[in-house]
Amino acid sequence: MKEEFIIPHEDQIKSLKTITQVVYVLYALSYFTGITGIVGIIINYVKRDDAQGTWLESHFTWQIRTFWYGLLWCIIGWLTLVILIGFLVLFAGLCWMIYRIVKGWLYLNDGKPMPV
Repeated sequence: MKEEFIIPHEDQIKSLKTITQVVYVLYALSYFTGITGIVGIIINYVKRDDAQGTWLESHFTWQIRTFWYGLLWCIIGWLTLVILIGFLVLFAGLCWMIYRIVKGWLYLNDGKPMPV
């Protein structure tokens, strides 16, 4: 059976690009508010199917992985605070998250898919 791909309309790509940018902003703001990262991951999962088959699909995958691995870094960091290595783990996780947000945002602005 032949698989068919739907070519998205230009307006749909523009809308998805805006949503992707909003999620990067929400992730960045989560360091100040805490809750915005959760809003961002919910948006990722709700709109993920709309991005399927477009170059923006890789950004959705990138963002979802960034959230879950970032959360894992945070949990490991908090659990290891008692042995003082947690501060290093939390700092490394923070640097990693900033890197992922910045790289994703730059690729998005250049109209390039993420290397996932």
